Amino acid sequence: MLPLRLLTPRRTLFSFAKKSLWQLPSNSGPPIPQQELVDEEACSDYGSASFYPAKPGEVLAKKFQLLVKIGWGSQSTVWLARDVSSNNADDACHEKEIENHITGQQSEHRGRVILRTCLDDFEVTGPKGKHMCLVYEPMREPLWILQRRFVNRKLPLPIAKAYIYFLLVGLDHLHSECKVVHTDLKLGNILMSFENESTLTNFIKRQQPMQCKVDNESGRTIYRCHIDFGALAGREIKNMIPQIADFGLATRLDRPSTLNGMVGEQLGTYPIQPDYYRAPEVILGCGWDFKADIWNFGVLLWNILGNKELFQQVRDTNGQYDAKSHLAEMIALLGPPPGELLAKSKAMSEHNWPQPVMNETGALCNNALEFFGGPFFNAEGKFCYNELIPSRSLEDTIPFLEEKDREAFLTFIRDMLIWLPEKRKTARELIDHPFLKLRG
Repeated sequence: MLPLRLLTPRRTLFSFAKKSLWQLPSNSGPPIPQQELVDEEACSDYGSASFYPAKPGEVLAKKFQLLVKIGWGSQSTVWLARDVSSNNADDACHEKEIENHITGQQSEHRGRVILRTCLDDFEVTGPKGKHMCLVYEPMREPLWILQRRFVNRKLPLPIAKAYIYFLLVGLDHLHSECKVVHTDLKLGNILMSFENESTLTNFIKRQQPMQCKVDNESGRTIYRCHIDFGALAGREIKNMIPQIADFGLATRLDRPSTLNGMVGEQLGTYPIQPDYYRAPEVILGCGWDFKADIWNFGVLLWNILGNKELFQQVRDTNGQYDAKSHLAEMIALLGPPPGELLAKSKAMSEHNWPQPVMNETGALCNNALEFFGGPFFNAEGKFCYNELIPSRSLEDTIPFLEEKDREAFLTFIRDMLIWLPEKRKTARELIDHPFLKLRG
């Protein structure tokens, strides 16, 4: 079986299953009240998006029969499907192009298996246009769901260290061999493999009809996700490995690109990354490269190890991203930024992007300082919002670690959370850090 991702006129995902014995639910589950928001309906831009009206039993591209909806996002729904033929399809979107580039690398790098790329793709036509469909090997669940299976939603430290090691190996391949920046590292984009083949088979056999409702405006039937693959076989957790997924926002730095804006051939300029994980060079408009992923990954370790966010004040009372508060918290944890980073920010702000970009407030912006609400520092390099700097230190943020592990972790994290991107360690260098070594 494979996951199929049904994208809006942007994209769609499928997880694929080959075995014909897996059957569809016989009918729809209990109806969902019309006023209840279901899955993708909760996205802020749902009304402006055009999701494909997928239904269980539907066969797409004369090849994939939809079985069960297993995921959703702001741009796509994800369905488990079975392969009923053997047709091939043409490449067609940025995500597919990036994944083709990754799979096309002639490399024996061990990190290749940590990057989840699609096996096939095709287009379907819905009421509001074409939808790109990408086909993948099925995975058990994202890392945030796996965490819920443990006490206090925390992975045991030896398991977490193993996963961090695997992910760094994957990032090393992505950066050093593929010359790609992921730009969107988060728990939802880290997927766990099945611990054994029977788990997926049993999931399909016990499926009940999916609950659904009909959207009055579009007439589209919306199904509730079935994402519970059952209890984890604890003795076989050693067989599970994480994979980095979703390259829809990734950027190649091996050649000029118009997708995210480039300076020369090795530096991106347009805003990237989820709010909590955004690197300082992105906010300050200094240009970014692979080291933005390293910052992102460093911040993500608080989620992996402690099931918590490192940064606590990245959004204002209206829920909008607040760059000045985010920078203030960075200053609290890391000290003030070096003058050379601020000088680069000032120099880059004098050059507009090739195309303006609209920010969250609806303003059309020509550079990063406009986009994020700068400037943040005065002519002397002093922060303009000292009242926002909290009384926190990096040492205060890791109560989830035992005392004996804290010093090693802090040295590990300080190789990633550094103002100057060029001083951050690479993924390959981080793999050898003592923190990741398991005690005998």
